Amino acid sequence: MHFYVLCTKTDGKAGFGPWTKIWRYNEIGTLLLSTTGSPEEYIDDKAPVTDTNIPSHLEQMLDILVQEENERESGETGPCMEYLLHHKILETLYTLGKADCPPGMKQQVLVFYTKLLGRIRQPLLPHINVHRPVQKLIRLCGEVLATPTENEEIQFLCIVCAKLKQDPYLVNFFLENKLKSLASKGVPNVILEDTLKGQDSLSTDTGQSHQPEELAGAAGMEQTESEDEPPQMDDLSTSLDNLSVSSLPEASVVRPNQDYNLVNSLLNLTRSPDGRIAVKACEGLMLLVSLPEPAAAKCLTQSTCLCELLTDRLASLYKALPQSVDPLDIETVEAINWGLDSYSHKEDASAFPGKRALISFLSWFDYCDQLIKEAQKTAAVALAKAVHERFFIGVMEPQLMQTSEMGILTSTALLHRIVRQVTSDVLLQEMVFFILGEQREPETLAEISRHPLRHRLIEHCDHISDEISIMTLRMFEHLLQKPNEHILYNLVLRNLEERNYTEYKPLCPEDKDVVENGLIAGAVDLEEDPLFTDISPENTLSNQEWLSSSPPATPDHPKNDGKTEVHKIVNSFLCLVPDEAKSSYHVEGTGYDTYLRDAHRQFRDYCAICLRWEWPGSPKALEKCNLEAAFFEGHFLKVLFDRMGRILDQPYDVNLQVTSVLSRLSLFPHPHIHEYLLDPYVNLASGCRSLFSVIVRVVGDLMLRIQRIQDFTPKLLLVRKRLLGLEPEGPIIDHITLLEGVIVLEEFCKELAAIAFVKYHASSTP
Repeated sequence: MHFYVLCTKTDGKAGFGPWTKIWRYNEIGTLLLSTTGSPEEYIDDKAPVTDTNIPSHLEQMLDILVQEENERESGETGPCMEYLLHHKILETLYTLGKADCPPGMKQQVLVFYTKLLGRIRQPLLPHINVHRPVQKLIRLCGEVLATPTENEEIQFLCIVCAKLKQDPYLVNFFLENKLKSLASKGVPNVILEDTLKGQDSLSTDTGQSHQPEELAGAAGMEQTESEDEPPQMDDLSTSLDNLSVSSLPEASVVRPNQDYNLVNSLLNLTRSPDGRIAVKACEGLMLLVSLPEPAAAKCLTQSTCLCELLTDRLASLYKALPQSVDPLDIETVEAINWGLDSYSHKEDASAFPGKRALISFLSWFDYCDQLIKEAQKTAAVALAKAVHERFFIGVMEPQLMQTSEMGILTSTALLHRIVRQVTSDVLLQEMVFFILGEQREPETLAEISRHPLRHRLIEHCDHISDEISIMTLRMFEHLLQKPNEHILYNLVLRNLEERNYTEYKPLCPEDKDVVENGLIAGAVDLEEDPLFTDISPENTLSNQEWLSSSPPATPDHPKNDGKTEVHKIVNSFLCLVPDEAKSSYHVEGTGYDTYLRDAHRQFRDYCAICLRWEWPGSPKALEKCNLEAAFFEGHFLKVLFDRMGRILDQPYDVNLQVTSVLSRLSLFPHPHIHEYLLDPYVNLASGCRSLFSVIVRVVGDLMLRIQRIQDFTPKLLLVRKRLLGLEPEGPIIDHITLLEGVIVLEEFCKELAAIAFVKYHASSTP
């Protein structure tokens, strides 16, 4: 028995005559529903559908429906639409499309469904005689890749996704109860019982019991017919550029709760050989994960292979990268957008080995990042955790923990790149936990290796290979710029919380007033320190100069408010480097003031990031601190201070990166960070060191070594001019590493002075 849908051949004499559109529609529907007569009388099974009037008649049906809707009031259902719904025309079309009879009918049915959902404004999906055949047709999509109907399939799936985005509650009709289909397949009862354990009722999961009466009536339908079992998922094993991945679990594997065939079909199409189809499928998934319905989010992450698709493809693309890629190439490859992955090696003048694979990996990581960023909250967390467990830990960590220097350098450069690239807060959180761990209690020297990857990465900041050290330091520098409070707390703040780096000396009554020169009682005046006996008055900023640049005193912000006056702090940093070791005053445009503008902009950016973290405005009272606890600056600061202490003996590029990370830390608007890194007059407890004390020791060593270098000042000036490009390269200068270190030290002190002034100015402004 065959359906002979509108099936007179093009050489037949079918016609409609002068009927009204309603009677014309009914006539078409009657032809569609008729199942009597000999098949051969109406249909040649081998003739393609394009040789019949079916395409034109379907188009007429659609035109009649659109015209009818335009002529009626909004939301009112006309007789033609009622006829389509009552006589289950869409069910009949689905049956013909599934059988693809006549040949090409599936394509025509997909086009009709797509146009019907796209052109009719009134909501159709709530009707049982619409969403049930739509659900069945969804199962036919993505069964086989590279079919002639693939384009129509993705268009149909995308219009369904768009409709669900408009009315998210409708997604509950597309969450199918799979237990009945499992039972029909002979799944052992014990499996079904395990599946049922802890499972919420269907009405609770789908939320249909809370829907309007029309939806509640539809929710009671039989969810799955035995003849229309959802197809098994093929292995999702390829990338957008046809790279293979390991086999993924099939959709028929017992998973909790429900089936989400719309997602399953899109997942299949993401591995289409046609890149445009794959991108469209990714867009459809992006729409579905953003739906706010909790039941859909739960089903998406627990009953589909979406998590496996994202992570296994990431793993496949990562493993396809060359063992060694120039870190500069990884850093400078153009910005990646997942939907525009159309790289052509032949057209690229800056191609390098592995660029195609690198772009594919970064493109897919960008898609994962954007998908998680757009996803519903619980779905986003589940997806990010899957990336953490299956990709970060399973694939990246072994590469970062290896001992091969080339492997360490490449894997660290890739980690640095994705740290820069990530924008999703949820994925960033998982990345931070992967790199640093979740610990928030103060560090101890004995437990610094508690999180092995964190320990290894921090150790790499002081690696024997300068390239590895620089790359790891750059990774941490960019990590510190990310809007995540745990980063700074884990690396630094948890060790400064109790302020046990200070020595608490209760003030005597006579010490409670600030002395005339602006120093806190008991603090050391650097001008009396033996290291600074040669400081000339020209190298300091006078009190009068600061009065003109500092904010005026106000009742709320008096000058002597218990803080060390800012001009003393700034002069302390500016005077650290002795005159004979300074060279900037010989070169125009290299003064301290050049750092003020950058410091102000960067501090403003950091304040915007930290605003929601609700940091205190002043340090924790010493009376409430546990000063008896042993102080350890933490593994991160320990390595940075150790590096800073060797600034005169390290390569120029390493010194630039170390000081860059320390200046980033100094910019954070937390009172304990400011005190520990920027206050030269803090009373350090015995055995403790601060950034200022480390620099003081470096300067002491420098003053001894200067005496042994002939023509030190002219050589220093020549090196500075060469670094600035003011002098051509010439013969190698003796002690070049020390001379470059002195220049970096001078500039770093000026930068710290600028940061201290900007932060004081911001805190003093009402």
